[in-house]
Amino acid sequence: MDDLWDLVVVGGGPAGSAAALRAKQLRPDARVLLLDKDDFPRDKPCGDGIAAHGREELARMGVPDLIDDYRPTWHLSVTSPGGAHVSATVARPNHVVPRKVFDARLVDAARARGVEVRRHRVRALTSCPPSLKGTNGTNGTNGTKETDGLNGPNGHVILDGSIAARAVVAADGANSTVRRLIGVPATPDEHTAIAVRGYADVPADDDVQLIAMQKDGWPAYAWSFPIGDGTANVGFGMLLPQLRATGLPGRQVLHGRLAELLPHLPARDLRAHHLPLSSGRPKPGAGRVMLAGDAASLINPLTGEGIYYALLSGRLAGEAAVQSADDPLPAYRRELRRALGRHLRTTDVLSRAARSPGFIDAAIDTAAHRQEVFDLLVDVGLGAGTVPLPLAGAVVRRWLLTLARRR
Repeated sequence: MDDLWDLVVVGGGPAGSAAALRAKQLRPDARVLLLDKDDFPRDKPCGDGIAAHGREELARMGVPDLIDDYRPTWHLSVTSPGGAHVSATVARPNHVVPRKVFDARLVDAARARGVEVRRHRVRALTSCPPSLKGTNGTNGTNGTKETDGLNGPNGHVILDGSIAARAVVAADGANSTVRRLIGVPATPDEHTAIAVRGYADVPADDDVQLIAMQKDGWPAYAWSFPIGDGTANVGFGMLLPQLRATGLPGRQVLHGRLAELLPHLPARDLRAHHLPLSSGRPKPGAGRVMLAGDAASLINPLTGEGIYYALLSGRLAGEAAVQSADDPLPAYRRELRRALGRHLRTTDVLSRAARSPGFIDAAIDTAAHRQEVFDLLVDVGLGAGTVPLPLAGAVVRRWLLTLARRR
């Protein structure tokens, strides 16, 4: 068995790398191990968008220049389900960096800081001490549920019978194995979206991020996010229940609607992926195991954005692992609530309101006339923004006015 690690991170994406980077930043002598089932670089289907909020997280972790060679994008164009349109300049630029590049750079930065990186697929968790007994009376050695047996001061976690850790960050994605092993159920279908992502050729000077929403099967939208090298990340996403309600093969629906909404951008390298939305988020861990990023269902239910949440939650988990080593989960839960609590409650409410396409029409129409509403929508959709009551009232009034006109 390995010597005891201060932190073992499962998953080398933005959440996992952020946890490893932050732990070593705060405690250079900490023993940190990063595990991933793949070698890097590797592709990961995603919208590839990195907002200014995500860049702030990179700066906090000491890697502010990680994506400086990618062109900033200042323009955003959004068309609502009913045809309302806004096109404006964002307050702070976004970047589009393929995950094959971004994730590999994060892993390399972690390795350069002293993190050990291994290719390894985690299959089982046990504990030692205080107990090997899980919530279902089993010891977890065959991948069974293990919650109570993973906690307690001075305890530690054993991964696959050979890797011992004082703390574990589960950052192994939407289909997290570690989440299942600690007995946290998968995100319910009604809080899960599915999207298809590809790449298309665009003019090299195209610098407008485009979102085109679709009323049929709403919530649903297509996007085009230019990278700056003559290609754009393009895709289409919708909620999983709405996809199943079509009665058609998922590939046919997703590929077909992408081609319908963006006919001028024929896509290649199409890959689908699930998005567990924050509206169905679970408790953030069990015992000495902390869930971060997609494994914690931290994906914005309004936009599908997840990289900012991943970097933020990973950073906070890394902090808790080395600053509250005796019992990291309560510290992580507290800081996550402090950073995202009001914002997540805001997106919970807005995602329910957004089930009405008319509400989104009103929001986009209001944003087209008021820059502060546009900026607010960007902050809520890509960062940790909340909605002041006066601006919420402006959208609701426009929505109600539209409904009254239709009667």
